[in-house]
Amino acid sequence: MSKPSFFQRSELTQVLWSFRREFITVGIFSMVANVLMLSPTLYMLQVYDRVMVSQSELTLLAMSLITLFLFGIMAFAEWMRSRLLVRTGVQLDTALGTRVFNASFESYLGQSSSGPARAFNDLIQIRQFITGNGIFAFFDAPWAPIYIAVLFFLHPMLGWLSIGFALVQMALAWFGHRRMVEPSEEAAKATSESSAYLQSKLRNAEVLESMGMVHNLHPHWADRHQKALALQSHAQSLTHRITAWSKFIRYAQQSLSLGAGALLVIDGQISPGAMIAANVLMTRALAPIDMMVGTWRAFIAARSAFDRLETLLRDYPERDAALSRVAPKGALTLRKVVASAPGRKTPILKGVSTTVAAGTVTVVLGPSGSGKSTLARTMVGIWPDVSGEVLLDGLPIESWDRTELGPYLGYLPQDIELFEGSIAENIARFGKVDSDKVIAAARSAGLHDMILRFPKGYDTPIGEAGGLLSGGQRQRIGLARAIYGDPVLVVLDEPNANLDDVGEAALVRTVQGLKEAGRTVLLVTHRPGILAVADRLLILRDGQVQADGPRDQVLAAMRATSAAAASPPGTAVAVQPA
Repeated sequence: MSKPSFFQRSELTQVLWSFRREFITVGIFSMVANVLMLSPTLYMLQVYDRVMVSQSELTLLAMSLITLFLFGIMAFAEWMRSRLLVRTGVQLDTALGTRVFNASFESYLGQSSSGPARAFNDLIQIRQFITGNGIFAFFDAPWAPIYIAVLFFLHPMLGWLSIGFALVQMALAWFGHRRMVEPSEEAAKATSESSAYLQSKLRNAEVLESMGMVHNLHPHWADRHQKALALQSHAQSLTHRITAWSKFIRYAQQSLSLGAGALLVIDGQISPGAMIAANVLMTRALAPIDMMVGTWRAFIAARSAFDRLETLLRDYPERDAALSRVAPKGALTLRKVVASAPGRKTPILKGVSTTVAAGTVTVVLGPSGSGKSTLARTMVGIWPDVSGEVLLDGLPIESWDRTELGPYLGYLPQDIELFEGSIAENIARFGKVDSDKVIAAARSAGLHDMILRFPKGYDTPIGEAGGLLSGGQRQRIGLARAIYGDPVLVVLDEPNANLDDVGEAALVRTVQGLKEAGRTVLLVTHRPGILAVADRLLILRDGQVQADGPRDQVLAAMRATSAAAASPPGTAVAVQPA
């Protein structure tokens, strides 16, 4: 019988629960350390009430040695629990690193507001919290009643005084939580948005500088920055106010506990040694609560990071590792596909249906804004908001494990993204570099001779985002990457946009070679030179299929339509059936 959903743990909670033995061990070491914290109190009592009265140096030596031994055990327990928590933090990162990496990239493709960097920052924040001082307050707090019980043993008045201060500090912690959560989260969000806005503009620094746009963009960034500063100032003001009240309560507690002890000594109810010990003991009893107040902001940040990570892992679950499919052949089917985008009232693709047989070349044509690039992304399964069916060999493309499917797909986006590394690493998709496959892909893309002219050949570094290459070179390296490993389905989005005549001729030969090898090719273009190798044409207009079929049939129909539009009214135009 399955458990109710109330008792079902999230993936992140399950991972943390898997470290319960480590946390229990930390709790045991915390118990030892906190119990031995009574050693200074007992030592003071013995020194003031026994050694000072008996004047026995031997008793003082024995008590000092015993106390030093207990201090050694306490220090060992403190060191062990710190070391265990640090090791647990590393294991937590190891257990979740790959999952967060994969889920964060999926969320970024899904146009989520938080990207991979934010997700890893959340993981680091959780790891730092469970290895920092804040977590010790939660392990030490359950032992505060023991110290308070000892205070009651010394005198009930001291016990009730410690309870009163504990309640005041707990109220302050609750007040701080209620007042600080929302401002801290808003400040963190605004700071992140301001930083992300600036980073996105720095990626296009050359364009901004060349056209004098930096000055125009500064006010837009300044508005975001000033908003973040105002929210940070408000959150920090609350933090400082609560910290000031916490200090006042702590100092008042130290002084009033000493004054109460002195009053009891005057009345003869406790000894001077008990007065000093009670002061130290009360400070120790309230230290965990005081530490909670001091680390409350870190706790709020860690809790927010936990909630975001929990949502991320829930929305983008791990693929079934045991699921393995037969290698696809490249047959692609779209059924009533509708692709939308946030902030857009009408869909980009409006019920597109088509069938692409394996081993054929389909060229997608259409005016700008007709949805060609969106169609290309939909075909490889990376457009986030899609309804309808995109089937690869009869199976939904989103059901494939991307790591398993990746080698069978080749994709060249309109905006070429290369990565810092060598030419060979980029062509090999940053996997294990197979020299034969890299050279074969470069030859197919007409790139081999050009690469050999570079100083280090295939080992030539290309810089961040391929900044050391021209647009045409980046496009041809992207093409070689797309066909690396002989994928069965290749989708090329404007592959000849930056190519000269020689490059376009090499592209035609590449597509012809893929066709002869029985690979499925979908090619988005505006230029007619590539039509010679096309088997089918798919023409889009305003997100809808205007024409779809064999190349010659579609071209004949288009010519007939153009002729009819150009003919004078009343003139009949004969159109031969395909």
